[in-house]
Amino acid sequence: MMIEKILIFSSIFLSLTILLCMIRALKGPSPADKLIAINVIGTKTVVLISIISYILKETYFIDVVLVYALISFIGSIVISNYIENRR
Repeated sequence: MMIEKILIFSSIFLSLTILLCMIRALKGPSPADKLIAINVIGTKTVVLISIISYILKETYFIDVVLVYALISFIGSIVISNYIENRR
């Protein structure tokens, strides 16, 4: 039971840091800063979904995590190519 309380606290903390990263992604001074913030949001979302999967004891969330991580990675590549070609 103690581990679940720690994971719930971690989920809340991760959600708050995702919100901070969203602010950084919207107000970032440069496109590179925005890209890094978006990558961090993707990584934290993967961790958050994994924690929720463990708490709820639902294994199908792992499939969701893998698909989300793949889409996040492809999105990062597309955005970085756009930034590179824009210069």
